[in-house]
Amino acid sequence: MRLKNILIAGCVAIIFGVSINAVQDAPTDENQQKKIVNDYNIYALPMPENLEFAGEPVPVEIPDVHERMDRELLVNTYWQSSTFLLLKRANKYFPVIEPILAEHGVPDDFKYLAVIESGLTNAVSPAGARGFWQIMESTGKELGLEINSNVDERYNLEKSTHAAAEYLKKSKERFGDWTLTAAAYNAGNYGVDRQRERQDVNDYYDLLLGEETGRYVFRILALKEIMENPKKYGFNFREKDLYEQVPSYKVEIDTAVSDFARFAKNFGINYKVLKIHNPWLREAHLDNSSRKKYLIELPEE
Repeated sequence: MRLKNILIAGCVAIIFGVSINAVQDAPTDENQQKKIVNDYNIYALPMPENLEFAGEPVPVEIPDVHERMDRELLVNTYWQSSTFLLLKRANKYFPVIEPILAEHGVPDDFKYLAVIESGLTNAVSPAGARGFWQIMESTGKELGLEINSNVDERYNLEKSTHAAAEYLKKSKERFGDWTLTAAAYNAGNYGVDRQRERQDVNDYYDLLLGEETGRYVFRILALKEIMENPKKYGFNFREKDLYEQVPSYKVEIDTAVSDFARFAKNFGINYKVLKIHNPWLREAHLDNSSRKKYLIELPEE
């Protein structure tokens, strides 16, 4: 007990001493204190002019549309660490996504849909959606992706982007505009159709939707605006600060692979590096009894 009291007394003395020193070290000049306070400022953001998504104008003159857009601009500008990571990852992954969207005739703005779906990572949702495009298993199989215990092509950025583009094109045929198509990627085609019929309107900005889908397009718009104009929103970086694709090549296999760790060593890399380049390989082996042809990506030396 005596030792305990001594330790407590010592801790109090240390804390008290630190407090005294902190007070002594604090600026005593009132003007200096004001300068410290005034050096840190948070600013309201002006509403960007001529906002549009996939060539379709955003009616920010409507009060609730203006407020919802303002909210997402503020959230994504002042959540700096998250948005900075998106800027860094975009430099690495947009060059893969952009030409595939263009090949399918899907507007380039839909790359920002992948940004808000997954943060440009191979995310897994509580509902089981996976990959950059957050595709459910049943939907992925309908779109031609291979999904089983060995292989899950929702984690293959190129193939999943092709699949997502096909899905988006079909939705566009159904809704007639790209903004509703984007909203339906979140709420489902049936969900958006049901609300259009119930509310007797055809424009996303006229629909009253649940919070997630109600914010969905505005989150896309906000990140598009910020990521296309990063310095305007206070994000400063050099080109070398951004993430880059590691140069790679592909080898074709049409047999089973019993051990990918050993397979990797044959190409001068380890299992970790192999999986980084091929996250769609879900096991440490590949059965491939059908002798299907697969392309394995490997980093250049």
